Amino acid sequence: DAVGEVPPDRWDAQALHDPDPDAPGGIYTRALAALEGVDRFDAAFFGISPREAIALDPQQRLLLEVAWEALERAGLPPPGLAGSRTGVWVGISTNDYASTGVRSGDLAAIDAYAATGTAYSTAAGRLSYFLGLTGPSLAIDTSCSSSLVAIHLACRSLASGETDLSLAGGVNLVLAPEMTAAMCRLRALSRQGRCRAFDASADGYVRGDGCGIVVLERLGEALAAGH
Repeated sequence: DAVGEVPPDRWDAQALHDPDPDAPGGIYTRALAALEGVDRFDAAFFGISPREAIALDPQQRLLLEVAWEALERAGLPPPGLAGSRTGVWVGISTNDYASTGVRSGDLAAIDAYAATGTAYSTAAGRLSYFLGLTGPSLAIDTSCSSSLVAIHLACRSLASGETDLSLAGGVNLVLAPEMTAAMCRLRALSRQGRCRAFDASADGYVRGDGCGIVVLERLGEALAAGH
């Protein structure tokens, strides 16, 4: 069961808790499916300086790590993809980390890495740049369907011959309380702290963290290459 209480390093769930969904600033749920250790990152492995790593949205860090692992599991050494017609399609629709920097109101906290560290476009572009890929590189925000649309577009690109390989998927991290409070105003979140899709007892959903990347290739070519 991935659902637990909001970790204290995200926000003080007890202080913000209010059972009234219309209470200004209140959050009626303490449930969150949170990944542990999202502050940890091997920046040197990806050629990123310690200073830039601080400005880097943890969602970008996760994408780098998970994409590298996806390629390894596919039997494709990542350095060998440099110069290839490989596309990147990333579903991403939240940007909580920006509230600690570029959107915090503290101009003194903004450095040279603030813009690229939190931009959706860089979430995809950083993967293409680091791996030396020459295919399309898109960040896609269609809210809850972002990852699905990313995979759809990647498949279309492969089918048309635009790309020979695609990295597709998405990332989401719930780092700040603002959007959770907004979902409470909508009464969209489950008071039970459980997602019960298509069940009569369903009363909303639970927000959560996650990152997933799949490596896509045209079937005939994948079989011929032994992938």
